[in-house]
Amino acid sequence: MIIRKLFKFENAHIVRGCSSVKCRSSIHGHSYKVELLFESNFLDNGQMVYDFGLMKQNMKDLIESFDHAITLWSGDDTSYLEDMKKHSERWVELPVSPSAEQFSRVIFIMIERLLNLTSVQNGEREVRLNSVIVHETDTGYAQCFAYDAHSELMGSISFKAIKFSQAVLNDFNDAKLIEKMLSEATFVNPKSV
Repeated sequence: MIIRKLFKFENAHIVRGCSSVKCRSSIHGHSYKVELLFESNFLDNGQMVYDFGLMKQNMKDLIESFDHAITLWSGDDTSYLEDMKKHSERWVELPVSPSAEQFSRVIFIMIERLLNLTSVQNGEREVRLNSVIVHETDTGYAQCFAYDAHSELMGSISFKAIKFSQAVLNDFNDAKLIEKMLSEATFVNPKSV
């Protein structure tokens, strides 16, 4: 069975090297919609694959790290990166360009890592992240599966290479969320949300 949870955020970026002149040369923004699709052959004690309420915690924080922020590519011009960080409190720097395709891969890597580090409490079994869909516009989206997220052909993405501004880190409900994920600490789902 597959379940889907929808999240939204507002974000600005430049996608260097793309065909569209406006997209590659000017900062612009989108109202993103992100769909997380989870799968399992089992249901938990509440006869659910995974309670949607559990997704409103750390998973939501990870996705909302992009909200009202600028997303930067670490391979961009150094002076541009410095200026953007100087003039925007909220930024996320990625090891890949912030296209819809790469956003879907980055979000997959983050959510998959969190899910793999999470200890469940309500009988959830074999819950896997099926895919991530990132809608950049109403008419265009990218969908990432595990083989896409980990594809060297599309550019390597290491969770450790994703950098968050202090303002973003301060907004997490768990102030040490990223630190815990980097050290591969175990997250224990609450028994009740």
